[in-house]
Amino acid sequence: MPEQNLIIKGREIVEDDWQVLRLAEGEDAETVAVPAGKIIVPLQVWLSQRATLAARAEIGVWIASDERPEALKGELDRFGVVAVDFPKFTDGRGYSIAYNLRTRLGYKGELRAIGDVLRDQLFSMHRVGFNAYATRPDRSIHDALKGLTVFSETYQASVDEQQPLFRRHHREAQPASGDAGYGI
Repeated sequence: MPEQNLIIKGREIVEDDWQVLRLAEGEDAETVAVPAGKIIVPLQVWLSQRATLAARAEIGVWIASDERPEALKGELDRFGVVAVDFPKFTDGRGYSIAYNLRTRLGYKGELRAIGDVLRDQLFSMHRVGFNAYATRPDRSIHDALKGLTVFSETYQASVDEQQPLFRRHHREAQPASGDAGYGI
């Protein structure tokens, strides 16, 4: 099976049956023809063709790093997948978009990272709410899967762990003197 058709979903490598629609040079969001089948369309295509696309059951939407997820407020439950594009691995705006989709907008479905997605990013992406990853086709997806398990413990709170480490840590020894700074 060619790796182009594989994604990481949860913690497994699975075949991807969705296609990501990207506009070619000169194509317009209002007039581009959306193919049949499971298609993840750009946010601008969804906003421009909502009346037509809303009748289709298998539509996903992807958000560019310079777009706001609030544009989908009230509509998120209808999408089988919401993707966030990482145009370059150095562009971290997608982390904030994912965090906001999970915490502020309450999206519970598949949240997929697409674009320049590398092994070293997967653990942090998981922490902000991603649960699917379309890694770069020029890298091994089997190697990228290892990126989800690089750390066994986290310090900061996030989507995957609501309590920071210092709140989860329980000391067995109690200070006899009532010293609040005991053990620091």
